[in-house]
Amino acid sequence: MLSSRHCKTNLYRLTFAELTEFLTAQGEKAYRARQIWHWMYEQRVNRFDAMTNLPGSTIAKLQASATLGSLDLVARQQSRDDTEKRLYRLHDGQFIESVLMPYDDDRMTACISSQAGCAMGCVFCATGQMGYARNLTAGEIFEQAMVFACELHARGERLSNVVFMGMGEPFHNYAASLAALRQLMDRLKIGARHITLSTVGLAPQIRRFADEGLQVSLAVSLHKTDDAQRSALMPVNRRWGIEALLDACRYYVSRTNRRITFEWAAIAGENDTAEEAHRLGLLLSGLLCHVNIIPLNTTGDYAGLPAQSASIKRFSDVLRGYGVSSTVRVRRGIDIDAGCGQLKTAVLGGKQNGKAAAATERARDGAAADDRLR
Repeated sequence: MLSSRHCKTNLYRLTFAELTEFLTAQGEKAYRARQIWHWMYEQRVNRFDAMTNLPGSTIAKLQASATLGSLDLVARQQSRDDTEKRLYRLHDGQFIESVLMPYDDDRMTACISSQAGCAMGCVFCATGQMGYARNLTAGEIFEQAMVFACELHARGERLSNVVFMGMGEPFHNYAASLAALRQLMDRLKIGARHITLSTVGLAPQIRRFADEGLQVSLAVSLHKTDDAQRSALMPVNRRWGIEALLDACRYYVSRTNRRITFEWAAIAGENDTAEEAHRLGLLLSGLLCHVNIIPLNTTGDYAGLPAQSASIKRFSDVLRGYGVSSTVRVRRGIDIDAGCGQLKTAVLGGKQNGKAAAATERARDGAAADDRLR
């Protein structure tokens, strides 16, 4: 059963035209929409009674019929490095996670989810292990960032960056992810170059994204240079192998003139060797790209361990010899298991519903990226 909050209209889900229509249907003047829009997105106010130029009667109507947000906070964790992770319950009982990561250069980065669960089945990922439940709406994606933006504004800080690296595959939920991305730029004024969208490698969607005309950064999870080995880690590779993936990446670079980032989860003894670095260097040589080396976040259902710093340095040195730049990602929130899906797994005991488990099995059979991806 829906709570009374979920029966109200969530104003974050409305366009300006829809907000105007909503207000006039309640007998309000159309100009009230501009006032409320200003409070929501310029002043980052998340309470109707804080909108001080609205009359009491308007505030009473809004409190009775509308809400600013619909995410129910279930759990929160604070890391020693001030990374904050949250678990939210959605209106239908599904769960998602989002993370706020502060950096020493004053960046405040929100990591947000695009799906409840994930159908891609990557074996080292906690979200991939739990399976797919459903796509998020554009409003549910955007609201995760909006919550952080409001809280930061209240303490004199600003949300500066957003990464689509939480639960789910953004390109498996293409339309909603792109709509949310545009809302981040239009409503929160976050520049396109301060937004990163991460994908496991859905080649047709990379090409489609290249044609959008956006300056948003693209990150592609690669992790292996051999098709058989990558398919064992990432079932999506059975649908679009490394050659098809890199062809799409070259198309992206040619269309956008932007450097593409390849994410490399460094797994001890698996893909952190000098030999693998040589293969990766040959594979990427000549492509405008950068490799983001990420020591593996360990999960309960995957036995791999994070690569050691000496191995990572050697790996990076080899890449440099091929003209391929790389950096090691600063690990945030390790003491609170800040990797996507880990808080949900901890709170709910890793339970999957039947639909999610079935979707995971389909992903492992190589069919997760079905006709919805076309």
